[in-house]
Amino acid sequence: MLGDHPQAVNQLAAGLPVSRPAVSQHLRVLKDARLVRDRREGTRRIYELNPEGVAMLRDHFAQLWDQALSAFKSSLKRTSKGEDQWLPKQHRPRQ
Repeated sequence: MLGDHPQAVNQLAAGLPVSRPAVSQHLRVLKDARLVRDRREGTRRIYELNPEGVAMLRDHFAQLWDQALSAFKSSLKRTSKGEDQWLPKQHRPRQ
């Protein structure tokens, strides 16, 4: 919801099946993780996505994805060289 535009807690809670205090708790966790930031407007707090935090999260997942792909590539190379003999029989590729 914050991807569309910044919103106050009441606006967010109105569109969700949880209480306003629950939304506030979730926003606090997201703020601690630097995924959202807030600013005061009168008596309200307006929340928005934190582009730097979202970029860090995106980079983290990209790194995890790269590691998974590298491990998969290494596994394929071992399998093609017959180095999969260390695997239990039920996990070996069928020939």
